Amino acid sequence: MKLRLWFPALVLGLVSIFALSGCKSAHINVTVLNQTGETIKLVEVDYPSASFGIDTLANGASYQYLIQVRLSGNTKVQYTDAQSKIVKITGPELKEGEQGTMTITLLPDGKANFEPHLK
Repeated sequence: MKLRLWFPALVLGLVSIFALSGCKSAHINVTVLNQTGETIKLVEVDYPSASFGIDTLANGASYQYLIQVRLSGNTKVQYTDAQSKIVKITGPELKEGEQGTMTITLLPDGKANFEPHLK
């Protein structure tokens, strides 16, 4: 008899705990920083399972985007420089479930510096 009164309270308590704790997905806050010395266009950042793009990024400007990595694989960046040349750069490998931050600094001569701070 006591179990009938106690069981619903237990279930309600457990549901409340799960609802309040929430399930948080692992995300990476990516910052793309243009230090190429010129305005670049059609910037595309590919990462395992998806990509995001930026129409135009002025020299010295930055762009932030929150990603969720669902598979493992390399990061890739592609953009069109002021001379209409397409630049392609391969970056570090990302693994499913990683979270943290990554700064991608685009440099002159088609180079880039990737600074991942992930766990």
